[in-house]
Amino acid sequence: MAKKPNSKTKTKTTTEAQPQYKVEYREIQPYGTLKHMPLALEDNARTQSVGMLNQVLADTMTLRDMYKKHHWQMSGATFYQLHLLLDKHYEEQAVLVDTIAERIMALGGISIAMAADVAELSTIPRPPKGREDVPTQLARLLEAHEIVLRQAHEGADAADEAGDDGTNDMLVSNVIRTNEPQVWFIAEHLAPTELVRADR
Repeated sequence: MAKKPNSKTKTKTTTEAQPQYKVEYREIQPYGTLKHMPLALEDNARTQSVGMLNQVLADTMTLRDMYKKHHWQMSGATFYQLHLLLDKHYEEQAVLVDTIAERIMALGGISIAMAADVAELSTIPRPPKGREDVPTQLARLLEAHEIVLRQAHEGADAADEAGDDGTNDMLVSNVIRTNEPQVWFIAEHLAPTELVRADR
């Protein structure tokens, strides 16, 4: 005859499976601090790179989200092409966001992450909540790209001087080489060319 399940054992198993979701929140590394990492980089070089990269990160996150806003709010004769292009650029910017944030963490710093912190730090002009026309949307994207590219060029030079080759390489190989062709693709949509020309 089978034994009845032990009620004590059953209760213990249920208790062990219960998530302990009521915990005391605690911060383990304050923003703006560095933890020691055996990277063969001086602390001042890491501090400089982390500060600069957080600025690039904030503006890249803003640019990423601007791409999604314009992807949703696109209109006009080129809607389909631009709707797809802007979403492609959004995905590429999302990859950059992760790359930049992980570089900051690898240097022992803390990357910004929350929307309120991004809004506070970003230097890209904030677009309105409403829908803008196509030339305005594209011009805003180009302005944002220029801001990010200027930061990336200056940051790459500073990282090179400080001996932070990893940050220099990431800014050149990832940030600059992703943003430059995106500028090209967006800028060409603003060229005032005609689709057809009437014979005279």
